[in-house]
Amino acid sequence: MAIRILVNGALGRMGLEVVQALQGNAKFDVVGTCGRNDDLSAAIKHSQADVVVDFTNANVVFDNSQKIIAAGARPVIGTSGLMPEQIEQLKSMAKAQHLGGIIAPNCSLGAVLMMKYATHWIKYFPEAEIIEMHHNEKLDAPSGTALRTAQVMSALRDKQPAAHPERLLVAGARGADVNGIHVHSIRLPGLVAHQEIIFGGMDETLRVRHDSIHRRCFMPGILLACEKVMGLTELVYGLEYIID
Repeated sequence: MAIRILVNGALGRMGLEVVQALQGNAKFDVVGTCGRNDDLSAAIKHSQADVVVDFTNANVVFDNSQKIIAAGARPVIGTSGLMPEQIEQLKSMAKAQHLGGIIAPNCSLGAVLMMKYATHWIKYFPEAEIIEMHHNEKLDAPSGTALRTAQVMSALRDKQPAAHPERLLVAGARGADVNGIHVHSIRLPGLVAHQEIIFGGMDETLRVRHDSIHRRCFMPGILLACEKVMGLTELVYGLEYIID
């Protein structure tokens, strides 16, 4: 039986791609779509959706996620902008209902693999910085992907980098400090989604970069999440939890 999917934010650029990708796969049945003027809770109830995919914006994603879980549907959240305390609250809500869900800061399989292997490299190169670049209409900075990358890297760093004295001539020149890893955000027209991690060692550097050329690159990850979420009993943060 096909998995019943409702897409929230279906009229946005990402939402349109998601609907098209789901409709082209026999594993899924798109039973509803929502926009900013629709009642999400009523739409979930009416459609009897198994999964709700949310691609809206940072201002409403937390409220939407709460509504999805409260309605008994499994959330697949592709919208970035959730704060750590909000994620923990959503996890508690899902746990109380024995409900699976996925929050995916980045749905690109390439970006997820970059994060996955960065956790190995940070053990050998404890000094690293992240540069993330997105289109100028993105509301949040740093990106959810950059935040997640910095968090998982810092958690698995075997030793702290040596302290370096700094004299900042302009506040913020070193970017944001996320658990001891500097993150630099760029917002320009012409960009889609790009991230580079630079590791520094003794007389050498290691760089890894991921570029999203078109929004279609996120679709394989979304389809995988919509399928795998049916087997989860908790809300997880990051596609790495469902990638072997």
